[in-house]
Amino acid sequence: MIRFLIVTMLLFLNVAAWSQGGKATLNGYLKDGANGEVLIGVSVYIPQLKAGTTTNAYGFYSITVPAGTYDVVYSFIGYNTQAVSITLAGDVSRSIEMAGESTMMQEVEISGDRVDANVVGIQMSKNTLNLSQVRKLPALFGEVDILKSVQMLPGVISAGEGTSAFFVRGGGGDQNLILMDEAPIYDASHLGGLVSVFNADVIKDSELYKGGIPARFGGRLSSILEVRTIDGNNKNFQVQGGLGTLASRLSVQGPIKQDKASFLLSGRISNIGGYLKAAGEDNGVTFYDLNGKVNWKANDKNRFFISGYMGRDKITFDGGDAGFGWGNATATFRWNHLFNERLFSNTSLIASRFDYSLEINDPAQGFKWTSDLTEVSLKNDLSYFINTNNELTFGYHLTSRRFQPARVVPASEGSLFKRTEFQKMYALDHALFISNEQRVNDQISLEYGVRLSIFQNVGPGKVYRYDDPKAADNPVRSDSSEYNRWETIKAYVNLEPRLGIRYALSEDRSIKASYNRMVQNTHQMAAGTVPLPFNNWAPSGPYLKPQMADQVAVGYFQNFNDNMYEGSIEAYYKDVNNVTDFADNAEILLNEDLSTEYRQGDSWAYGAEFMLNKKKGKLTGMVSYTWSKVMRKIDGVNQQRDANGNVYGKSYAAGYDRRNVLNIIGAYDYNDKWTFGASFTYSTGRPVTLPSGKYEIDGYMPNTISERNGYRMPDFHHLDLSATLNPRKNAGRRFKGQWVFSVYNVYSRKNAFTIYTRTKRNDDGDVIGDGTQKEARMIYLFPILPSVTYNIKF
Repeated sequence: MIRFLIVTMLLFLNVAAWSQGGKATLNGYLKDGANGEVLIGVSVYIPQLKAGTTTNAYGFYSITVPAGTYDVVYSFIGYNTQAVSITLAGDVSRSIEMAGESTMMQEVEISGDRVDANVVGIQMSKNTLNLSQVRKLPALFGEVDILKSVQMLPGVISAGEGTSAFFVRGGGGDQNLILMDEAPIYDASHLGGLVSVFNADVIKDSELYKGGIPARFGGRLSSILEVRTIDGNNKNFQVQGGLGTLASRLSVQGPIKQDKASFLLSGRISNIGGYLKAAGEDNGVTFYDLNGKVNWKANDKNRFFISGYMGRDKITFDGGDAGFGWGNATATFRWNHLFNERLFSNTSLIASRFDYSLEINDPAQGFKWTSDLTEVSLKNDLSYFINTNNELTFGYHLTSRRFQPARVVPASEGSLFKRTEFQKMYALDHALFISNEQRVNDQISLEYGVRLSIFQNVGPGKVYRYDDPKAADNPVRSDSSEYNRWETIKAYVNLEPRLGIRYALSEDRSIKASYNRMVQNTHQMAAGTVPLPFNNWAPSGPYLKPQMADQVAVGYFQNFNDNMYEGSIEAYYKDVNNVTDFADNAEILLNEDLSTEYRQGDSWAYGAEFMLNKKKGKLTGMVSYTWSKVMRKIDGVNQQRDANGNVYGKSYAAGYDRRNVLNIIGAYDYNDKWTFGASFTYSTGRPVTLPSGKYEIDGYMPNTISERNGYRMPDFHHLDLSATLNPRKNAGRRFKGQWVFSVYNVYSRKNAFTIYTRTKRNDDGDVIGDGTQKEARMIYLFPILPSVTYNIKF
């Protein structure tokens, strides 16, 4: 199969080279004239040929056409359109610096897509966040958060209040691949999910893929969230920051050598610890983020980037006697190389680490529990711009992972806990991919490709075998095998085909369809619904098969009123095999035979998504509605008895099954000084598993669980408002101050964060009856919450 992919790729290149007689290539980079930042998604169009292209994720474009003299039009939202006459007698390299529109009230507002991309682009089920609009919307504690904005998109469901986790088209939170400068972020939350790890001051571009996912992406079933940070101003020094209710932040960027190299350094730290200390609390809460980046343009063919992120949370109780923490660290080295006018390469060396810890400082019952996941990747992605109708992408990815499930160290020799270290697990993940984006004619465009995934669970390690690994009682070990370093324990090979089709009905209307298969070889072993920092990850292996999802989607897309409004309707069906859950009554804590508690089965999801987005004018905003259903059926989970007394696993609603989700966001530029924002969200309550009663056995009264996810929480909804006071419009003034006032949960809705059950009691707290009756109690997080943030930039 590998030989087949390589031969196919070489044939593409040979045929393309053979067919270029009498043609010339125009290429280059598109940049912001004010700061040198490369621009993604700029339209490059030649009216005489009715042909064009767009800049890629690195600001590069290439277009091959018959030799001649042409008008080339460069256009991008928020920038003045430039038309340049270029004679192409041979290959020409032309980089353009684009100036911001003089009519903008404040800063240039950048969007990562051309204005009609909703209709003309092949890609469906993709959303690009407009960061200028995100900054105008209300934010919890005044902290702008792109993940909260992602949760407002159609097809995306929030895990709940107080969390950054989200679910996409029937997939779990662990089935979303979150990338920052190509490095994976395994837990993107601070303060348990109140805010994400993404500092909005350093974000340049963000895209969410929900379906029709390009072949260059893999490793997760449901979605890809790709976040890119700014490169750093290579023309002028710039400082910006803010002081808010939740956190303070500061970033500095500027040229190392003008127009050749630049840097970015940014930090953010929470303010909550200071508030608690001032209030005399013994508990401590803190988090921080650090982002850094350096880039260097060696010459016209080579550019290098080094970027990194480090963030951590720490929460302590009783003056530090107990606490827990978690954090992410990433580093990315990236090399952009232009082999020739049409062949562009991006090579990346990436490292990522996620870890968490729990600690109790007590001589008798104290311990420190740590766990981590580390991975290193080497990726090479190439783009070959064959001609105006074909763009070929291909590459190879290699990732090495180390999983440390748990390490327990007693606080003292007299502690009840013993020193325990669970066996580390290792994996190698290879991927080869090739795809082509083809314009067949004015109406039909295609994107097709395939990804070959080769996964190896490798040593060193010991694998136990059991008489019956799914025994209801404790399984009995029957044998074991030792594996040396890099020796393959279990391997899986899977093909992941991808296909996207666009058919233009007119200039402002199109229909699209897509199919993709995704394979996931890492599993988050979560006992609850909401992904938490303390859930372990495990690789596929002898007792865990890779999860596999097939998704088909169709959609209708139309823009209105000169692209002021864009609308879409999409429907999808997703079938998932080997979805993972724990068996009923599983023993999870400190279980060295945890692999015997895994159960795998099937899941299926389907739904429809509706979106209307207003992109221009003083009033901008979006309305989205999603109807969806997510079901699971896994042997050993939600076991029931039929009329004949036979036990079977009954299908049940997944913990993130929310049938109806409505989101409305809007921003209104009242004048040069004031901008007002509002957001409203509503969703059906999520399913939960609750005890239905108790029974007595030998004096002990365990809970009775009738059905997995047999109950639903109350419906979730709240309204948020904001007002932004912008600095006075003064072209000669470098210092700019901005006030942001926001109110979260305006009508103080009590939305359930979680529900627990207790023995039913009367108003005086006395137990009712024999103590077997249960009642549900709700815990909620946030009533109405006002906040103030002050931002500066100079």
